[in-house]
Amino acid sequence: MPEGFNYRILVVDDELPILQTSAFVLRQRGYEVHTVGSGFAALAELRRSLPDVIITDLRMPNMSGFELLSVVRRRFPHIPVIVISGEYSGTAPGGLIADAFFSKTDYRPQELFNKIADLLRDSPLRPRIAKPDRAPVWVPRNESGYFVVTCCECLRSFSVPEEHAGNELREADCIFCDAKVSYLADPAVVKTKKEPKSA
Repeated sequence: MPEGFNYRILVVDDELPILQTSAFVLRQRGYEVHTVGSGFAALAELRRSLPDVIITDLRMPNMSGFELLSVVRRRFPHIPVIVISGEYSGTAPGGLIADAFFSKTDYRPQELFNKIADLLRDSPLRPRIAKPDRAPVWVPRNESGYFVVTCCECLRSFSVPEEHAGNELREADCIFCDAKVSYLADPAVVKTKKEPKSA
C-alpha cells in the first residue's frame, strides 16, 4: 500500500460484533474502513463516497446481499466486491456476482488481505458491463408463506405465492415496472423481460 494513501473499504453486515472485528483487523492493516449494518445503509454510504472495495454478507434483513450486489454491479461495476457469508460453507452459491467468496468459519485474515491486494492491483480496469437479464437473487420464504424475488429491470423486490416456487421455471409480473420476471426458488435465478404496459 502506498505510503500516505489509505484504500477505503466498506464492510456490510447486520451483526455488530462482526462489523467491529472486521473494522479493527482491516484498520490494523492500514485501510480506511466504513461499516454499515444493511444493504440499504450501504447504498446510502455509496452516495456519499465510493470505496475501493466492498465486503458484504449475504443474509441480511430488508435487503439481502444478493440484492445489494445486483445494484452495485449495475451502478458501480468498477468496485470489487468480496462476499463473506456463514450461509454457505466451502463454495460460493451458484451465479454469485462477486469477485471473491469466503465462508465466515473457514478463512484466515491473511487470505482476505491477499485477495484485497489482488483486487486493488487489478482495479479500476474492470470494464463497464451491460445490465444483465439474468441475476442470482436470494429467494427466502417470508412469514406469510410467500417467496421474495427481485426484478432485474428495476431492482425492486416483491412477493410471489409459495405455490409458484419450485424447480420449474415460473413467471411473474413485476408489480413496479410490469417486467416479466422468470425465476426458480432453487437455484435462485431470475430473468427479466420488459414488456409494454397494457393500456
